[in-house]
Amino acid sequence: MAPLLQETTFVVVDLETTGASPKKGAAITEIGAVKVKGGEVIGEFKTFVNPLAPIPDYITEMTGITDLMLAHAPVIDEVFPTFLEFVGSHNESVLVAHNAPFDLSFLKSAAKELDYPWPKYKSIDTVTVARQVLTKEDVPDCKLGTLAQFFGTKTEPNHRALDDAKATVEVLHGLLERLGSLDITTLEALLDFAKTAAHIQRQNYWGMRST
Repeated sequence: MAPLLQETTFVVVDLETTGASPKKGAAITEIGAVKVKGGEVIGEFKTFVNPLAPIPDYITEMTGITDLMLAHAPVIDEVFPTFLEFVGSHNESVLVAHNAPFDLSFLKSAAKELDYPWPKYKSIDTVTVARQVLTKEDVPDCKLGTLAQFFGTKTEPNHRALDDAKATVEVLHGLLERLGSLDITTLEALLDFAKTAAHIQRQNYWGMRST
């Protein structure tokens, strides 16, 4: 029997980085994660990460994270195994992020660099789900700040990893409530919905590009 969403352990993660892509040399500077089950927070993870490179000025302006703040922070080699331990087994935990492809690209890149096998985590992108669940009448866009305002989250997103992860938790719960009215109550149904939503959005994107 498929596990119910209320029985599923979600690990909501957010990263701050030195740039847009690990393929272009950008690195993780901060990891925040919140583990939730049945609507309750059961654990939090927060750490700076020394990227061993200067932080671009525009990143410092956006996040408030400076080179000085990271000078004595652990490097990713020290942080990564602890993070994976926090997340737990891929059979038990589902990773959630707002714009998940971004966060997952950095985590998978770190795993590859450190020669860690990447666990086969199931993942949910709250952007993809929100675009399918909410209408333009609800929200003008699906940025985290917009969704946080729409759902009235207690934590305001501020481009810092743990606060953004906490806000994403509340957005996730708001989206799950909406999905409940569509009779999506199991993890399997949620993953199917998210997969279909991503496919529809890709089709729409390429349809718009071709017109």
